[in-house]
Amino acid sequence: MSARPELRAPPEIFYDEGEARKYTSSSRIIEIQAKLSDRALELLALPDDGIPRLLLDIGCGSGLSGETLSESGHHWIGLDISQAMLNVAVEREVEGDLLLGDMGQGLALRPGVIDGAISISAVQWLCNADKSSHNPRLRLKAFFGSLYRCLSRDAKAVLQVYPENLDQRQLILTSAMRAGFAGGVVVDYPHSSKSRKEYLVLTCGPPSLSASSVPNGIGEDGGSSDEDVSDDEETQVISAGDRQRPRKRQKLNWKVRGREWILNKKEQMRRKGNVVPADTKYTGRKRKARF
Repeated sequence: MSARPELRAPPEIFYDEGEARKYTSSSRIIEIQAKLSDRALELLALPDDGIPRLLLDIGCGSGLSGETLSESGHHWIGLDISQAMLNVAVEREVEGDLLLGDMGQGLALRPGVIDGAISISAVQWLCNADKSSHNPRLRLKAFFGSLYRCLSRDAKAVLQVYPENLDQRQLILTSAMRAGFAGGVVVDYPHSSKSRKEYLVLTCGPPSLSASSVPNGIGEDGGSSDEDVSDDEETQVISAGDRQRPRKRQKLNWKVRGREWILNKKEQMRRKGNVVPADTKYTGRKRKARF
């Protein structure tokens, strides 16, 4: 059986009452969640002005990551698909407001009200089709589109993910790009099999943002890892110029439909067996403005 929980069962089934309590009571999990949340909050780069912000914790679970936000003096809203996890969070009397919902169906929040968002080990669940009606691309599109709308201008979202492979990583990146985000992937400890962590750092704002706005990851020695990543898994950056949005089909300009186009069209109609008037010197001739 695979060790990855997202491959074993849907999150609302995998995190039942027993698993939720086991997860929350594990000292190892609590320590890991605290470290990941601290790093996500650091990458969020909120202004150090003493003003509390309203943050969104996507896949908040039992509120372990939300405690880091509360300790930093911020207000937060937690969203999770597991009722059992939220029940444990209520028992723990976390300070955030809790919402039961599926992020793959979009975030039901008012536009522009969130000052920042974090997510710890949750977004990769959207890459799996747990039901016949699930389409990973459409679910990621709904998630990133609604996330972009609910964030205020220039707000950031830091999503810590565990992509199963490079294809999943690219799928998540492309979905964020198409939603309008700029940013990139920050990789901490890139050459460590146990300590390696990936953070998708996204910015909601104008298309003037550049690659320089993406922070560097942490290297093996605790320093910057801007040159410590292999070529096939190097930090990928989303810039406004790289957003290859699907182009709308342009209408053909009627001015280019001259005599040659008309003759070709008539020949096609003849091959189909249609009755077509004979070609004359007047075929495709431009008429005067008035007779």
